[in-house]
Amino acid sequence: MTQRNKEQGVCPGCLGAPLTRRRMLSLSANGFGLTALSALMAEDAYAGLVPTPPTHFQPKVKNVILCFMPGGVSHMDTFDPKPKLNELHGQLSGDGIRTYQGCPWTFKKYGKAGIAVSELFPHIATLVDDLAIVRSMVSNFPLHPRGNILFHTGRNVGGYPSLGSWITYALGSENKNLPGYVLLHPEATSIPPGGLENFSNGFLPATHQALPVKAEGTPIENLVPSDESAIQNTKLSVLLDQDREYLAEAGRNDAIESAIRNYEMAYRMQSLVPDVLDLSRETEATKRLYGLDTSNKDQRNYALQCLRARRLIESGVRFVEVTPPVLFGATNGTWDQHTILKKGHEGNALVADQAVAGLIKDLKSRGMLDETLVIWGTEFGRTPDTGNGDGRDHLETAFTIWMAGGGVKGGTLYGRTDEIGKHVVENETTVHDLHATILHLLGLDHERLVYRFGGRDESLTDVHGRVVHEILA
Repeated sequence: MTQRNKEQGVCPGCLGAPLTRRRMLSLSANGFGLTALSALMAEDAYAGLVPTPPTHFQPKVKNVILCFMPGGVSHMDTFDPKPKLNELHGQLSGDGIRTYQGCPWTFKKYGKAGIAVSELFPHIATLVDDLAIVRSMVSNFPLHPRGNILFHTGRNVGGYPSLGSWITYALGSENKNLPGYVLLHPEATSIPPGGLENFSNGFLPATHQALPVKAEGTPIENLVPSDESAIQNTKLSVLLDQDREYLAEAGRNDAIESAIRNYEMAYRMQSLVPDVLDLSRETEATKRLYGLDTSNKDQRNYALQCLRARRLIESGVRFVEVTPPVLFGATNGTWDQHTILKKGHEGNALVADQAVAGLIKDLKSRGMLDETLVIWGTEFGRTPDTGNGDGRDHLETAFTIWMAGGGVKGGTLYGRTDEIGKHVVENETTVHDLHATILHLLGLDHERLVYRFGGRDESLTDVHGRVVHEILA
């Protein structure tokens, strides 16, 4: 027996024992240590060490929270004061049938910038030095479904990817156990007009559609396992094996590949999502900041979702959208006040004001606002006149949105409408311009972020859009 055979315990004329996995790892460079380190670095706790997807240029932010207000918020009653309307109140407008309606609320100037904000938003008003308010937005469509889909996808018809889908397609999620795009809504019936097309992945891989999370009832359906862990693992293993076999036979197929990834993601989410959505670890002061101590159920549910938005962003989710509850029986978006303007806008503002302001304050206190973009917007504005003296109708030629966060020049007013708020007269800004600006802050060139579909390179902004550098720091 040779010296080498003696060391390896091999008899003359016999084959050596098979190399065990443990022996292989111990002989490999760095052995178990390197393997353990690679696993640790893949976890979200080491997110700073995990390579991030390449961007076109240096990003100013890495996360987005969109507080969408469906129904058409009246700009002249919120962030774009029009004293002329009070002078014209009750007088016939141009068509000789409708009458002008003044603003039922007073405006006051706030902050170093001295920006006027309606009394509807006493909490948000205190943050004007953090806001870039765009008073010159325009939309092509005065219809709720088309206006909503345009705001979300850059198109007026369904079948195209939403803003959140494009962003997660480009940048992914910072946490492998959570999806990159989450929709926080109060209940199943509170999806804005246009439906789930607003949050669709369109022709992008199906893993980039939004994951809906409700405030009431079970937040995410079919996520809690009904079996013991061992049984569930066995079932999932069999299911995934079948899916992979089918994929091997069918060839490349997005539906099958996405189904596999979604099952795997759902399994990983079972342990992490309940922890992320659980607010028991939040201080009472934080809960009060958002307004969770209120007796108003709708206000409390919206505050809950805004706080969850911060926790999701904190955990690595890339894009979160928060939608409000539907009030006063509205069927086309909760801000759609053709009548009961005063009651409707006051109720909706009460729900949104403290929670959105609390979100910005909370992000700022934690040092997260510098890397997060917060957007407050609606699909179109409302008319300065009315046919019933008690509301305002749809207006696609002027509305207001605002942004706050990293890369945004706080205390900024951009654009101007005429003296009655009906038309933009300075710095007209389209939805495509808004999308281009959002992508720019994330380090993405809206002209270079494309996906080959139907024989052409598709993009969020199509052939339109410019970055609004005037509101950027």
